[in-house]
Amino acid sequence: MSVACDVFDYVIVGAGAAGCVLTNRLAADGLRSVCLLEAGPKDNNIYLRVPAGVYKASSDPRFAWQYQTEPHPAIANRSIPMPQGKTLGGSTAINGMNYNRGCPKDFDDWAEAGNSNWAYSDILPYFKKSERRTGVFDGRYRGSKGELPITDSDWRHPVCDGFIEAANKLGLPRDDDYNGAKQSGVGYYQRYIERGWRVSAARAFLRPIASNKNVDIRTNAEAVSIIFDGKRAIGVRYVNGRGSPVCEVRARREVVLAAGAANSPKLLQLSGVGPKSLLAALGVEPLLDSPGVGANLQDHYIVHLVIRLTGVKAISGRGAALLREGVKWLLGRPSVMAIGPSLVYGFVNSRDLVSTPDVQLDIALGNFAETARERFPVLKLGYFQLRPTSRGYVRAASSDPFTAPVIQPAYLNEEFDRQVVINALKTVRRILAATPLAQYSHSEVFPGPAIVDDDEVLDYAREVGLTAYHLSGTCRMGRKKDPLSVVDDQLRVHGLEGLRVVDASIMPAVPSANTSAAVFMIAEKAADLILGRNLPAATMSEPAHQADQLLGLVGAA
Repeated sequence: MSVACDVFDYVIVGAGAAGCVLTNRLAADGLRSVCLLEAGPKDNNIYLRVPAGVYKASSDPRFAWQYQTEPHPAIANRSIPMPQGKTLGGSTAINGMNYNRGCPKDFDDWAEAGNSNWAYSDILPYFKKSERRTGVFDGRYRGSKGELPITDSDWRHPVCDGFIEAANKLGLPRDDDYNGAKQSGVGYYQRYIERGWRVSAARAFLRPIASNKNVDIRTNAEAVSIIFDGKRAIGVRYVNGRGSPVCEVRARREVVLAAGAANSPKLLQLSGVGPKSLLAALGVEPLLDSPGVGANLQDHYIVHLVIRLTGVKAISGRGAALLREGVKWLLGRPSVMAIGPSLVYGFVNSRDLVSTPDVQLDIALGNFAETARERFPVLKLGYFQLRPTSRGYVRAASSDPFTAPVIQPAYLNEEFDRQVVINALKTVRRILAATPLAQYSHSEVFPGPAIVDDDEVLDYAREVGLTAYHLSGTCRMGRKKDPLSVVDDQLRVHGLEGLRVVDASIMPAVPSANTSAAVFMIAEKAADLILGRNLPAATMSEPAHQADQLLGLVGAA
């Protein structure tokens, strides 16, 4: 049973990074009406605002889809938790807040694969458009007038500094801006935290326009199918929960899927767009045989080493120590309440550290309890291969839209990926052993110094690796003649009309980075594509820029 529907110029499914940017850009001038559907609730919970609330938020089923990957033999037949954002802001409301674009070659490769105007010089203006970079930066590469604040961490720790210095001694430069002229090196992460608060996509892009009469934001509205008239998308059906009436919203111009690399392909499949054999198995009436829908899934597989520390205090999330940090945060001082899980990055080569990077390092600090009585401080060094060659898939598991999709990243399925994970673990140990970091290192807890040969290292990686939450590629952008491409370089779904996909699922290959920055860029470009506007390519003639230092201090968390 359906209820009466409303009509808008555009209907957008998903209020994550892409959906929030698109809603803002399409509706900002008041000339077009936009309906934004979000399956989750509003983002007014404190855990979605305080950066340290990331662990609570990401494990709460109210705010995150609690998905799991399918077991795979290459990772010891384990199933890995895969939470995905389900609230205004999507995963930008529950993630680690790192802002990391990737290297220029990533996007040049997209263009060389047949996607016109997606080279780095083409998309650089869109990276710059979203961001409001504070502090000192180079205006040829960075933007300062966008809605999304990108700040440097004002919280420092001697172990983090020691790691950076140890890497420097081994030939890795300290990089003041890995989103600028070059990526390689080590340093503290940039993030979207401002004055101690997380700034999600919803906070940056939706809040300013939420009260506009031409914007209708509907939360707890789970899309269940796309409405088609022949091969043209004309609307979306959604429900406010299992058993509630089916509602419809219609689009005069276009329907845009921005539900992410797990849910966008699932919704297409449930709407009759996908591999013919899968649609038949689901009992879904086929509209278009599109074998690439759900294929080409990529993710970064992160493996951690854990080092027991000596001579430093742990980061505490309990008792009086937590209270002290809370007071610092309230006073606007550097505090663990205003940092993300990851503190320091590194872009390194898995074989020799200093050649072209193929691995990203991710440094965190915390506590480890070996027994019920003993807790000790640890450094947690994670690393993941920047350009994995393994490919998996996303499939609807049932015609019931409330059933979670099948997510199979096929981590370490390719021999090349297995060799990188082996080499990298051995190589990053060189940094851990180097002075001045060595003065803080008590012992390697995991995998432990006894794990040295290739088979042992690989077994460890198989048994402990996790997702870096960078799902992408499941509605791949590419030429129409490529049977596994789903959208063209305008992000229009091949073989259909009035339907685009705008999120991480369109990435032909996952960038060598965390993915949210690239999704902001994709949405900025998509808005111009939808509206028929073009931004000129970056001329690289803008001068280096030093922002007002007081503003930089105020903007930093």
